[in-house]
Amino acid sequence: MNNILLVSAVFPPEPVVSASLSHDIAKSLSKKNQVTVLCPKPTRPHGFSFGKEIDSKYFKVLRLDSYTCSASRIIGRFRESYSFGLKCKHHIKNNLKTIDGIYMNTWPILSQFLVVRISKKNKIPSIVHVQDIYPESLSNKTPLLSSFLNSFLLPIDKYILRNASSIVAISDKMKNYLIETRNIKAEKITVVQNWQDESTFINHEKFDTLNRDENKDFTFMYLGNIGPVAGIDLLMNAFVNASLENCKLVIAGSGSMKESLQKKASDLKLTSIEFWPVPDGKVPEIQEHADVMLLPIKKGAAGSSIPSKLPAYMFSSKPIIACVDEDSDTATSINKANCGWVLPPNNIDELTQTMRMVAVSPSEKIQLKGNNGFEFAIEHFSKRKNLKKLCHIITNTILD
Repeated sequence: MNNILLVSAVFPPEPVVSASLSHDIAKSLSKKNQVTVLCPKPTRPHGFSFGKEIDSKYFKVLRLDSYTCSASRIIGRFRESYSFGLKCKHHIKNNLKTIDGIYMNTWPILSQFLVVRISKKNKIPSIVHVQDIYPESLSNKTPLLSSFLNSFLLPIDKYILRNASSIVAISDKMKNYLIETRNIKAEKITVVQNWQDESTFINHEKFDTLNRDENKDFTFMYLGNIGPVAGIDLLMNAFVNASLENCKLVIAGSGSMKESLQKKASDLKLTSIEFWPVPDGKVPEIQEHADVMLLPIKKGAAGSSIPSKLPAYMFSSKPIIACVDEDSDTATSINKANCGWVLPPNNIDELTQTMRMVAVSPSEKIQLKGNNGFEFAIEHFSKRKNLKKLCHIITNTILD
């Protein structure tokens, strides 16, 4: 039996996908190993009201007293990453004899660096789970600082990935990019798609089918983090321009931009735009009210990562209008699945026209695309398939 340390930047009761992934991994690994989870106090998404701590009888959860910054502020996020990494480093240093391996899904880049450095120094196998590529992802959001960020942070990221024992990427495109830009051997990186628990969507679908309101307005819905990268402004402006009768736009979730967007809708008296909370565990139930799901990502921000909301949309059997870069993994997945419409980001006119077209499309066409997405998600984004693969990577890395 191995002693595995799981370093996670988020953990339940935070209702975000990375938190669920870490919980699934901890629970699965604890069947044959001693597992300890290091995580900060819950803060994500910004403005969310958190419930009670989860029952962790299968493994130990240690909440570290590190600095947190839920709002999207670059200096605060750097400080958060460094603070959490430093607390993790101190824990590892004080518990070297009881750690056989470390899996981390933690904040880039400073937190990753501090954990990898001490694990390498003490010859502890480490697995780095890469959810997004930094510093490139940050540079795309702050182009004026891109040269400085790349010159300062890229060498750190190269150190992290070259000195980790194993790397998990979430797409083939991400893997290929890391191989080319970080000079890493292909066999060191394994692709594991982020998953959703398909059973929660399947069970809800079976339960709720008979309770649908056939007379409701045609509903466009965005469900996810309401932050600066999401591009909710684009959805609101296009929906207003479309001037659709018997239709509404629902923006569901929490985030740093929610209050300002609510004020905008109120000031403009946009009564057909509604903001809904998303209680933990209620994603399938809320998405059931939608006819079409919306997935906007600002230009350059999609990168090589697939947003966690995409599998959730697909598992709800809802078609998707995505405003994303054409060469992104998100666009590729939607096109392969034939489960929606891919548009360029930041193009209000094209989104407006697509909303008009979709709103009058036959319900059979809408449902067919939704069903296509579900079948694709079962094959590529299921918990059953991907959790087993990731746990196998972790245990094999530690045994090697």
